[in-house]
Amino acid sequence: MPVSAATRPFWVSAFLDLAGEHWDRGVSFWAQVTGYGLSGLRGEQREFGTLVPAEGDDHLRVQRLGEGHTGVHLDLHVADPQAAATAAERLGATVVADHGYVVSTSPGGFTFCFVTQPGLVKAVPAAWPGGHTSVLDQVCLDVPGRDFDEEVAFWAALTGWRVGTSGVSPDFVPLDQPPGQPVRLLVQRRAESGPGDAVTGHVDLAASDRVREVERHVALGAHVVGEHSRWTVLRGPAGSTYCITDRDPVSGRLST
Repeated sequence: MPVSAATRPFWVSAFLDLAGEHWDRGVSFWAQVTGYGLSGLRGEQREFGTLVPAEGDDHLRVQRLGEGHTGVHLDLHVADPQAAATAAERLGATVVADHGYVVSTSPGGFTFCFVTQPGLVKAVPAAWPGGHTSVLDQVCLDVPGRDFDEEVAFWAALTGWRVGTSGVSPDFVPLDQPPGQPVRLLVQRRAESGPGDAVTGHVDLAASDRVREVERHVALGAHVVGEHSRWTVLRGPAGSTYCITDRDPVSGRLST
């Protein structure tokens, strides 16, 4: 089904959902990781904030949870959230709430929102002492094996983005976002899952020098969980697991 102009995402943001006890430390950590400043807080409980780059439009937001565990969700910026939510339902999504922005879940249970906030200019990667650069530019959907094919098809149809291929693993399926989009999507087949497990997600950073970038994160309070050929898994001080990859911070792609 073709994606209409009213429902096609013109911008995608990553939203870091922080458990209340992790809020202060988590916001401070991610602001230092990205080099972005925290906006004024908004919402009835002052529970929402935006991490704002020095140049370009924001694509990273934070939420203090009243309950639940630290995690991540997506904001899809569209012209008409209600029309987009209706189209998503036809693809297998479930609408959870309509606050003017619409909260939905994918067929496998991953939360995302349709919002209208503008976004146009992609932020440039941050430069760090020593000369390397990095940017938080990817949300990886961690999908139980039974839901993998359905989630790939759902997100491709929802966004209108082309299903790509990975040179790293058949368990990774990237969606090739249009030029200028700040956040990539990667669908990953989760190796272990139990009955009823929902799709979860984590954020990834692209770095021009992974070793230096990992050292920088460790100095900020993260610790290394695992090392792989093209990426390092870390856990931040707010409890969230994420990855630093060898992808190019400008193109988002792995060098050959």
